[in-house]
Amino acid sequence: MKYPERLFDVIDFQLKNFPKQDMFAAKVNGVWEKHSTESVQKITTAFAAGLVKLGVSPNDFSDEGVDKIGIISNNRPEWMFTDLAVQQTGAVLVPIYPTTSEPEIQFILNDALVKYLFVANADLLAKIKRVAPYVPSLKGIYTFDVIAGEQHWTEVGKLADELSHQQLTQIKQQISKQHLATIIYTSGTTGTPKGVMLTHNNISANVVNSKASFPFEDAPQDKVLSFLPLNHIFEKMVTYIYLFSGISIYYAESMETIGDNIREVQPNGFSTVPRLLEKVFEKIMAKGQELTGVKRNLFFWAVKLAEKYDNRISGGAWYNLQLAIANKLIFSKWREALGGNIKFIVTGGAACQEKLLRIFNAAKIPVYEGYGPTENSPVICVNRKAAGGQKFGTVGPPIQGVNLKFADDGEILVSGESVMKGYYKRPDLTAETVIDGWLHTGDIGVKEDDYYIKITDRKKELLKTSGGKYVAPQPIENKLKESLLVEQAIVIGNDEKFVAALIVPSFASLATWMKLHDLTFTTPEEAIANPRVIAKFQEIIDTLNPQFNHVEQIKKFELLPTEWSVDGGEMTPKLSVKRKVVMEKYKQYVEKIYKN
Repeated sequence: MKYPERLFDVIDFQLKNFPKQDMFAAKVNGVWEKHSTESVQKITTAFAAGLVKLGVSPNDFSDEGVDKIGIISNNRPEWMFTDLAVQQTGAVLVPIYPTTSEPEIQFILNDALVKYLFVANADLLAKIKRVAPYVPSLKGIYTFDVIAGEQHWTEVGKLADELSHQQLTQIKQQISKQHLATIIYTSGTTGTPKGVMLTHNNISANVVNSKASFPFEDAPQDKVLSFLPLNHIFEKMVTYIYLFSGISIYYAESMETIGDNIREVQPNGFSTVPRLLEKVFEKIMAKGQELTGVKRNLFFWAVKLAEKYDNRISGGAWYNLQLAIANKLIFSKWREALGGNIKFIVTGGAACQEKLLRIFNAAKIPVYEGYGPTENSPVICVNRKAAGGQKFGTVGPPIQGVNLKFADDGEILVSGESVMKGYYKRPDLTAETVIDGWLHTGDIGVKEDDYYIKITDRKKELLKTSGGKYVAPQPIENKLKESLLVEQAIVIGNDEKFVAALIVPSFASLATWMKLHDLTFTTPEEAIANPRVIAKFQEIIDTLNPQFNHVEQIKKFELLPTEWSVDGGEMTPKLSVKRKVVMEKYKQYVEKIYKN
């Protein structure tokens, strides 16, 4: 089957191969509203022609010359209508996370010279209106929700006429697969946002290679739930995998309703980040803590059993029999809570705890870890569905079409069709990052069994103690987070004599633990000051330390009273911890650790 090379051609591709009644679906006034492939074609064509009528154009087809259209919205069908329509005009979509700060929004809109902006709702509109006076390039703002006195996005399609449709046809004929499709600004964990330029070919090549490698089979009968922000290339690329495979996409109402929406939609799969999987697991374990007697004993017996699961080595007849019983009595309820139809969950964006991978896969909830940066559109590696294609604790083998090698310091370098065109208006940064066609990822890794890739750390996040020893914080942090009492943690110690940790307890689990030990939980601040709580966390660290060499062992720690969040500024929109922000914000705790 010949797959589309330009992303917007996926509509015609789907119409020809598997036309659907629910290409996209979203909840409107409590009811799932479905959009057929045919209706999406009509909507996006009119939308694109209306944009042309507004003067949106590829101009000279150069990266800086093409018009830029901005979007700031939660996941919904209108997000994809905008993406597919803008592409047809030869303009470039610039997505912005809804949680982005106003100074960053202003920077992005001005850097890209955004001409028109599509905004989801009244709250985001208010945010944009505070910024708009400082963005001279902005000609108009349209909303997805109906808001009194504001221009609704459907008004654009109504502008289309015979001439703009003819102009649109001419423009589409000139768009090549090497044309710029999107500029994605990565907030990263430090510094000014960088605009990653991705062409149609960058993304479509990654889609086709990921689809073949995982593999994603054509499955017109299947559906998925989408909730990771479409602003992030991982969810956007996976969206096109679904479209190329004929899989229906249902959009969650919000991050808070994911559980309810999963039960309603009963999806066959979804993509996620480890932080959300951790949250799911924490909720399951909190329910387990509430059980009593035989039920409680059975629950924790099943979890302990699952922690030992290895998909590559049989546990033997007795273990397999016990696991089958655990699946029937306990894990069947977990699967029901996820709709009962899950064939795959793909996780990426950060390292997933190996313990979680073992438990979920033992429970017949298949979770596959993958890896790749925005600059590679994004997938470099993914664990496979096929026998022997998955190894817990690794990100799997490289997908087809990706050439991978290691630099002398262990940095992962890749080349191939998915490597970005460059950073927008930053040839200096591009030259530092893509050298002789090889993308320098900034991630340190090793190859296991001459097949699987294991990420050991971020190059820039390696700590160097004052004794000159290098320490990779990520493996230590992941081990720490395996404890049910640890919500978040960062390992510190750069230029210091020893390694230490800042830990945010899981306060729900801590409250349960305290109750079991005849302690009263009042506030997080009082809980973390309790000597018995501190002693419990010291016990967790004492258990963990022997797994690492002497220089990597945590010598001191501080418990923090507040969970890190996007709103608090300590996390990026894709839920990666901003280490520098945490270090600055909790400076007094760091100073307390190292004052002597």
